[in-house]
Amino acid sequence: MNTNIDRMWNPIAAAVIIVALGVFGALFYFELISFPLAASLVLIALFVSRSIRIADQWEKAVVLRMGKFQGLKGPGIFFIIPILDKIDKYIDQRVRVTDFKAEQTLTKDTVPINVDAVVYWTVWDVEKAALEVQDYETAIFYISQTGLRDMIGKHELADILQEREKIAEDLQKILDHNTNPWGITCQTVGIKDIMIPRNLSDAMSKEAQAERERRARVILGTAETEIAHKFSEASDQYRENPVALHLRGMNMLFEGLKEKGSMVIVPSSALDSMNLGAISGLVSLSKEHDPDKPSNTVSPKPSE
Repeated sequence: MNTNIDRMWNPIAAAVIIVALGVFGALFYFELISFPLAASLVLIALFVSRSIRIADQWEKAVVLRMGKFQGLKGPGIFFIIPILDKIDKYIDQRVRVTDFKAEQTLTKDTVPINVDAVVYWTVWDVEKAALEVQDYETAIFYISQTGLRDMIGKHELADILQEREKIAEDLQKILDHNTNPWGITCQTVGIKDIMIPRNLSDAMSKEAQAERERRARVILGTAETEIAHKFSEASDQYRENPVALHLRGMNMLFEGLKEKGSMVIVPSSALDSMNLGAISGLVSLSKEHDPDKPSNTVSPKPSE
C-alpha cells in the first residue's frame, strides 16, 4: 500500500518539469519572453506535472475529490486535478500471503500447543477495501489469528494432528466469510507447523511404540494360529492316508540328505519301512560322479 506522497513524482512528471524549465529558461535568456511570463509558464508546467500519475499493472488508485470518493484510476497513466483531487492509496490486487500463529493455545482436551499458519488472500473489490476497512492487512492478520485460536479450542489434539487439512479448509471458509464484506477473499489457508510440549511428545512416542509392538504380537499370534490349524488339517490327512505320511517322511529325509555335509540319524527299522537303503545307495552313487562334493551318510540307529 503506497500513499499519495510516495507517488507524487514520477518519471513523466519529472521530465515535464525539466523540459519546461529548459525551454522557458532559454526563452527568457534570449529575452523572447519577460520574467513574469516565464515564471507563470513554469507554474503552469508544475501544475500540469502534478496532475500526471502512474499506477502499476497490478494496482488501482483510489481518487478522492475534496474528501469524497471520486473513482478508481489505473493501471497506467492517468490525470487528476491538483488541489481538488488526491490519491488516498494505491491498492495491490495481486495474491498476497500473511503469516500468523497461535501461541500456547489450549485444545479441547486442554493441551497447550503452538500453531503456525499462512493465509493467501487478494483484493477483488478495491472500492470496498478502501472504504469499508481502515487497514485491511492488519485486520486480516488479527482475524486470522483469532479464527485459528477458536478452531484449536474446538478440536482435540489428535484431531488437529490427523485432520489438519480439514481444519485449514474450515478456517479458510470462516476467514472468507468475514473478509468478503471488505472486498477481500481468502483463497487458501495452510497450517505450517504444530508444536506440542516436549514431555507430551515423548509420551506420544512411547504410546506409538507400544501400539506397534501390540500389533506385531497380534500378527504373530494370528500367524501361529493359522499354522496350527494347517498342521491339524495335515495330521488328519496323514492319519487317514499312511502312504502319504510315508512319502512325506521320504521327502523330508531326501531334503536333509541334499544339504552339504549333513548327517541324518534314523532308526534302523526305517530302512525297511521306507526303503531308505535304496535311497542311500542312489545318493552314494550320485556322489561317485561328483567327487568334489562330500558324501552324505545315513547312519542307521539300532532299534530298541
